[in-house]
Amino acid sequence: MDVKNAFLYEDLQEEVYMQLPPGSSQANDGMVCRLHKAIYRLKQYPRAWYAKLSYMLEATSFIRSNIDSPLFIRKGLDGLLVVLIYVDDIIITGENEIEIEALKQSLNHIFAIKDLGRLKYFLYIEMATSQKGLFINQRKYVMDLLIEAELLNCKLAAIPLDSKLKLDIDGEFINNLSHYQRLVGKLIYLTITQLDITYVMSLVSQFMHAPSVKHLLIAKRILSYLKGSIARGILMKNNHFTQINGYMDSDWAGNLIDRKSTTGYFTFVGGNLVTWKSKKTASYCTEAEYCAMTLTTSELICLKGLLSDLGLFSITSMSMMCDNQAAMHIVVNPVFHERTK
Repeated sequence: MDVKNAFLYEDLQEEVYMQLPPGSSQANDGMVCRLHKAIYRLKQYPRAWYAKLSYMLEATSFIRSNIDSPLFIRKGLDGLLVVLIYVDDIIITGENEIEIEALKQSLNHIFAIKDLGRLKYFLYIEMATSQKGLFINQRKYVMDLLIEAELLNCKLAAIPLDSKLKLDIDGEFINNLSHYQRLVGKLIYLTITQLDITYVMSLVSQFMHAPSVKHLLIAKRILSYLKGSIARGILMKNNHFTQINGYMDSDWAGNLIDRKSTTGYFTFVGGNLVTWKSKKTASYCTEAEYCAMTLTTSELICLKGLLSDLGLFSITSMSMMCDNQAAMHIVVNPVFHERTK
């Protein structure tokens, strides 16, 4: 659902004044007017809009999630009802169609809302449902990016990054810095569904301030790889269990420029891949593995809290997979905790 003119509904709590628009009879007399409602380009309007919408939802027995503030949940005799907010776009799902329609009607009485029907396209993410499950990808987003970068007819790349490539800070720097930053920024958004480019995106993102021609070629190679895997995505199935698993790993001084380590993890919920991350850290060897376990543990706790808010309580404990014996010895021995950060 889309809220029309969402930022014009909010009542301002602060005192905000503005100059009179040109053409007013008192515009040249130094007069100003006080705003009672938010207008566009006002820095208070996103917060004011969220406060008004959340107050309306909480007044209808919705509870805000402790893990994700844009998520509102209502549990009742008629089943679960979930509302997810992104600025002026709202996703509504639940177990009872009548409850969903009733919520739409109540929202339409307060705001001007356009019902876009069943969820198929949201924030450049395409979603398709079938008997196999929910499939999400970003095919249209990749096509638009290939057209913008003029690489629609480029050759396909089998892998996003050459395994023998040695990154460095030498080479000819590009003149159009904003072009590289805009291209890499759009590629980062593709890591929502293309987890196989997460690591290489963490590499090219490190040179946003001073990219060279070599770094630009890597970014274009990523696009060439995405062209060959444009139909790929993530399939989420109903496996009838909510077991949470996490896998993590870290290399040892893998970055040849500053000799720092790279940490990566991904998590599964009910056998479905849900989150992943690749990040460079300042730690080394065992400390890097230990920090990776810390990041993965935080992610697992957040996922467990999110499932608890949705009423999905698992009696089995979460599991985290690590292959570093020294880091595991630190975790299980409380005496070592005084010697770690």
